Amino acid sequence: MAKQPRPFVGLAAGVAAGLVASAAMSAFQAQAQKLLPDQGGGGEDPATVQAADVASEAIVGDPVPDPYRERAGQAVHYLVGGVLGGIYGVLAEYKPEASAGFGTAYGIATSALLDEGAVPAAGLAPPPTETSLVSHVYGTASHLVFGWVLESVRTLIAGRN
Repeated sequence: MAKQPRPFVGLAAGVAAGLVASAAMSAFQAQAQKLLPDQGGGGEDPATVQAADVASEAIVGDPVPDPYRERAGQAVHYLVGGVLGGIYGVLAEYKPEASAGFGTAYGIATSALLDEGAVPAAGLAPPPTETSLVSHVYGTASHLVFGWVLESVRTLIAGRN
């Protein structure tokens, strides 16, 4: 007998798992950056901080004040992780094959859609053709961690895979 989808359970489990996966991704990135060669980023803010500036300018007319920039970027990171987790949680309820590779396929998809597509298209990062191979690998590995932790936590919360 086929299991009935539980969209609200999937959403709640996915959002919670997305927040945990975002924390795991941040921890992975903090450690990985210690091993990577200096990319000479030119002091440009991360895409999450730039996105926070766009939102702040739309809401209050000014960019995020300096003392709050890092926290605003983290808020964007966790907000996106929660939203992506919620989408994944609902999707996995209706299409269990969405969890292929124990979430790593979804991690790769988010890397392709965000890092290689939406973020450069929004002008928050250079185009993929102007980004180093190391940056591509770092981003993909980060999203693999996100996807794997996302599925691990979602399965624990939702109670089935």
